[in-house]
Amino acid sequence: MHKSGLGRSRDERVQQSINREPSVFDYENYVPIGKAVKKMTGWREQGNEILYLSSHEEAADVEKDKRVLERYGFPEGQIFYRQNDESYKDVVERVKPDILIEDNCESIGGAKEMSITYVNPELKRKIQSIVVKEFQGIDDLPKTIG
Repeated sequence: MHKSGLGRSRDERVQQSINREPSVFDYENYVPIGKAVKKMTGWREQGNEILYLSSHEEAADVEKDKRVLERYGFPEGQIFYRQNDESYKDVVERVKPDILIEDNCESIGGAKEMSITYVNPELKRKIQSIVVKEFQGIDDLPKTIG
C-alpha cells in the first residue's frame, strides 16, 4: 500500500486512494500491509509458486515493484504486467494461475475493475478466485493454500 496509509484504518486508506493522495503514486515507497510477507512466505514454504501481478504497464515501473518486494523480503516470484494494450484479464488468461488473490478495487470502481471479472468463463472455472477488501491485507487468509 501507499506509505501514508501506515497507521490508518482501511477506510481511511481507501479514501486516500479515492482522493489520489500523493503517496498513492509513490510506488517505489510502497509498504506491506500487516503480515503479508510472513503469510506469503508460509505459502511458498508449502511448495506454492508465488506470482505477482503489477498495476504497471512499463518495465521500468515494474522494477519499482520488484525493489519493494525485495526490500521487505517477499518470496521470490515472477512479476507479470500488462503489455501491448493488454487488460488485466488478458494477463490472467496468459498466466493461468491456479489461485488468484486480488482486492475488490473499491477505490477505483469495484468488481468492474477486477482481473477475474472478465476472464473467459471456461478458464475462470479453473481459477480459485479469492477477493479481499482493498487495503485490508491478507492476514485473515488461511495459512495453507493451494
